[in-house]
Amino acid sequence: MGELIDYVRGDATAPQGKGVKVIAHVCNDLGGWGKGFVVALSKRWPEPEAAFRRWHRERAGNDFGLGAVQLVQVERYVWVANLVGQRGIRTSRSQGVPVRYEAIDAALARLAPQVRELGASVHMPRIGCGLAGGRWDRVEPLVTARLTGAGVPVTVYDFD
Repeated sequence: MGELIDYVRGDATAPQGKGVKVIAHVCNDLGGWGKGFVVALSKRWPEPEAAFRRWHRERAGNDFGLGAVQLVQVERYVWVANLVGQRGIRTSRSQGVPVRYEAIDAALARLAPQVRELGASVHMPRIGCGLAGGRWDRVEPLVTARLTGAGVPVTVYDFD
């Protein structure tokens, strides 16, 4: 397996291929869940949202924050990785975009050893580039450095 990301058309909530799969996506640091890719995730499995909301609610006693990762098992061979890579949410009054590349980088660095331990591949939409307002040309090198460069196969899904 090379260090290249595999790009496919399709739905990242229905990851392709064999073996254990981790679906990675970016969340905000406000505990909000309800727009974008998370809607599709919640249609399939209630656990990632419930776990994320609990993680945020109990943040005084855990590692919740920018750059943190929460792995949630949703099926025997499927996990969802909630990556906190977005500072707040975009509103009509907000300046700039909510994406935080350094937080996505930190979260991917934390995710890599966990994925390797599971013997899994990572499946994602173009993380940080939807509601978070990021640019893929900034995110892609982070995915390459932290995941494919560390021997983790990655598939990125572009929805039709």
